[in-house]
Amino acid sequence: MSFLIVLAALAFLMLAAYRGYSVILFAPVAALGAVLLTDPGAVAPVFSGIFMDKMVGFIKLYFPVFLLGAVFGKLIELSGFSEAIVVAAIKYIGRSRANAVIVLVCALLTYGGVSLFVVVFAVYPFAAELYKQSNIPKRLMPGAIALGAFSFTMDTLPGTPQIQNIIPTTFFKTTGWAAPSLGVIGSIATLAAGLAFLEWRRRSAMATGEGYDSATPATNVPVAPAGNAPVATTGAMPTAAAGVPAASAGTGATAGATVPVAARGNLPHPLLSVAPLVLVGVANFVLTKLIPGWYGDNYALTADALPGLHAPVTLTIKSVIGIWAVEGALLLGILLTIATAFGRIRVSFADGTKAAVGGALLAAMNTASEYGFGGVIAALPGFLSVSEALRSVPNPLVNAAVSVTALAGITGSASGGMSIALAAMSDQFIKAADAAHIPLEVMHRVVAMASGGMDTLPHNGAVITLLAVTGLTHRQSYRDIFGITVIKTLAVFFVIAVYYLTGLV
Repeated sequence: MSFLIVLAALAFLMLAAYRGYSVILFAPVAALGAVLLTDPGAVAPVFSGIFMDKMVGFIKLYFPVFLLGAVFGKLIELSGFSEAIVVAAIKYIGRSRANAVIVLVCALLTYGGVSLFVVVFAVYPFAAELYKQSNIPKRLMPGAIALGAFSFTMDTLPGTPQIQNIIPTTFFKTTGWAAPSLGVIGSIATLAAGLAFLEWRRRSAMATGEGYDSATPATNVPVAPAGNAPVATTGAMPTAAAGVPAASAGTGATAGATVPVAARGNLPHPLLSVAPLVLVGVANFVLTKLIPGWYGDNYALTADALPGLHAPVTLTIKSVIGIWAVEGALLLGILLTIATAFGRIRVSFADGTKAAVGGALLAAMNTASEYGFGGVIAALPGFLSVSEALRSVPNPLVNAAVSVTALAGITGSASGGMSIALAAMSDQFIKAADAAHIPLEVMHRVVAMASGGMDTLPHNGAVITLLAVTGLTHRQSYRDIFGITVIKTLAVFFVIAVYYLTGLV
């Protein structure tokens, strides 16, 4: 019975997300409902002592990453830098390689710190124009955007500032650059297999005479409401530190409406446009190396330095290196963007940053609620059965990968599923890795990659948003997104195999 209670709580949360209800509201409902069925007298203590404690702890650690990432992405959009990068990629790579252009531009923006949702809004008008001029079926476009934005640059490529690569750092005491060799190998495998799949799909479709307009629906769905409110992603957990832009504050793109690339004049120089993205990557790497030297293993705040303190505050630096490095890098990227494009962003700065802050709050609270849910579920007797079942998978890396990708698929969220898994099973993962003499850097990379495996099932918030932006339906385009999902999931196990065969980290 206790096992069924846990399954019912997970199923309820998945159904709520899929039907468009707020995870912020229904994660505690699902968790406390399970407690009510297990021990009615423990509901209030569990809510205050476990759910809220976990939720607030998550916000304390990660909200600045969500906020800075959302603001940085919005400024890259408002400055015209994202448009300039896309136009330059089309010019130098060529219109005939439409899939490669879109994938590489999305990858550059995502790895540079721009949130996944902002990338979708910024790239879509150009992708639509490029596919139209190349007469490639429009229904294939979401697969290309998913490969570039939702896969290897989200959690595989070492150093990516996306939240999926940052969350494991606090559990495993690693940095965002964990297991660089495996991360690069996994990224190359995902990119190569993904591009081959997209090209096969393109050739197959065009061989039948299908063109750009063949799959375009007669009526298109508006992308966003007017004003500065974030787009509602049907309650499904956003998969990134995303400031979901409103149409009025973003590119102005709505599904089915594109602005010809040739009509976009007075864009910033491509090298200037890419400079903030490069700065974020370089600063992230440099700060990761420098922070331990500045602060040592531990840092204590005492009344000698801050007389108002009533008790010393001690920080374990190793657990926050990854977070501090990304925060510092994003802050530097924001400052450089403001300094080099102030004239462009000045008029829209207030409204744009309001939209970004709103999106950051929504994304952070969604993930924090799921993290609190995971903490409660882990405390229930029924979860012991789940843990025992997972322990039947003897290999520690495969165990972690299966656990994380399964929960990411159930919740429809990479960060949410990983948060639930790590809140409940991180100690188990660490003990198993230590016993097998597996570096925690490898565990970090496997867990991060697994979070972005089966997360993009039909109820995923990013998938729903992507299809709304492009004006397409699940029936038309989800097959290609699912193909990328399968490739990304298989890449996790490919990286595990590479580790055991070569010992590379």
